[in-house]
Amino acid sequence: MITRPIKHFHKNDPGVPEALPQTLAFLREALGVAALDDLWIFPPLVQGRRERGLVVASAYAEDDRRSVHTVTYLAERTGEGLTVVPRIEEEGVAPSDRLPRMIHGVVHRARRDLGEPRNVSISGCPEAFQTLLDESTREAEGVA
Repeated sequence: MITRPIKHFHKNDPGVPEALPQTLAFLREALGVAALDDLWIFPPLVQGRRERGLVVASAYAEDDRRSVHTVTYLAERTGEGLTVVPRIEEEGVAPSDRLPRMIHGVVHRARRDLGEPRNVSISGCPEAFQTLLDESTREAEGVA
């Protein structure tokens, strides 16, 4: 079996731009917007019309601590339609001021180049989350 390495998105690989908005909606249903503090959205790994993605979410816990969740997704567009399979896992709890340094460490210790994540502050605000969701949906519609 011949396989090609997964690579970052570029103009020749369309990826699955609808995957991020669907994954964000999944995250909203899983944790609720009021619980979300910060999100780190990593650039997707793309191969043709297949895509893998990662979003790290911090959610309010006790005091100044945050629970850390990873949301991964696998997405594919075929002649039969679109498939997006998100999965969420709680990774642990940490003080909120340590999270940016933890994310930075993950990026630099990764075996493959994850790229720098985009940090989005939600702070439990439904409007901030909706703005992010609307923006990612518009980007998906512009690329699709």
